[in-house]
Amino acid sequence: MTVRKVATALQQVAGPGVEVLKKTTAAGLRRVLPTAPDVDRVPEGQILQLPGRGETFVVDVPGPTPQSPTIVLLHALGCTAYLSWMATFGALSSRYRVVTFDQRWHGRGIRSSRFRFDDCADDVVAVMDALGIERAVIAGYSMGGAVAQKTWKRHPQRVAGLVLCSTARNYRGKHGERLFFPLMTAAMTPLAGYALAQVDRLAKTLPELPSIEVTDPAAWSRVEFRSTSAWSIPEALAELGRFDSAAWIGDVDVPTAVVVTTKDRVIPSRRQHRLASAINDAQVFAASGGHAAIVLGATNWVPTFIEAADNVIARIDPNGTAQSTGVTASG
Repeated sequence: MTVRKVATALQQVAGPGVEVLKKTTAAGLRRVLPTAPDVDRVPEGQILQLPGRGETFVVDVPGPTPQSPTIVLLHALGCTAYLSWMATFGALSSRYRVVTFDQRWHGRGIRSSRFRFDDCADDVVAVMDALGIERAVIAGYSMGGAVAQKTWKRHPQRVAGLVLCSTARNYRGKHGERLFFPLMTAAMTPLAGYALAQVDRLAKTLPELPSIEVTDPAAWSRVEFRSTSAWSIPEALAELGRFDSAAWIGDVDVPTAVVVTTKDRVIPSRRQHRLASAINDAQVFAASGGHAAIVLGATNWVPTFIEAADNVIARIDPNGTAQSTGVTASG
């Protein structure tokens, strides 16, 4: 059997699975969107060219002063920068310069032959370069937390601190996960070209810039959610299954906070605590809620996140070394 026939057969097998995933996710979104945070508008963004890499949608909100520290926000799987961080912009930008962007294969992010966290981490630094940012605190939610860890690993001199939210060192703790992720990788390897074509096709239909008006949060969120192709999700899931920072996360030498969602069923809180325990002097901040607390529980989650960010930034030594506070937990 030729490679083409094998790929066609796998497409026929995987296609219905992707459709089920898409419908299930959309159904879940419809249930939760009526309780999305009450936000009238989000800050404007721009399409930014990253030399040698491609282009992506970037939001850059100035802080209260030109000397304000910078925090880069990395969104969750299947989301966009706006969708993950819509409730956080206002309160956070009153303290710091806030930068976020659509990661590759998501929304208006870079399209590439494969989705790899190494590339995502390099994208973070490329965005910083394009915006003239030397060092920043990197904050990531769920998948974004894995990318934040990789950013420190690949570019430690550019990372002033870390805020890791609802994330872990790896995602293969349970027997089912150890089976699921290798199968996802095996399925997506021959489908990568087809998946990229679907991602590219959707991206070409999008308006150049997303709407910043959020007078109807549910309708706006649906539009933003649909800007990411369903074919991005299995490709990103396969990479998430390959991620494992356990061997090196203990070497992190910058101030770090871990925001734990205490009722999380996607990434159980015990895994989030293990991540915190593996990092020297990491501070733990507990946010009541499940894995979607960044949006659905924003009233409680956002203040906890800002407390965590404040903690990290307060511990950054101007000379580039971490300062210990002696505090181990909050919330």
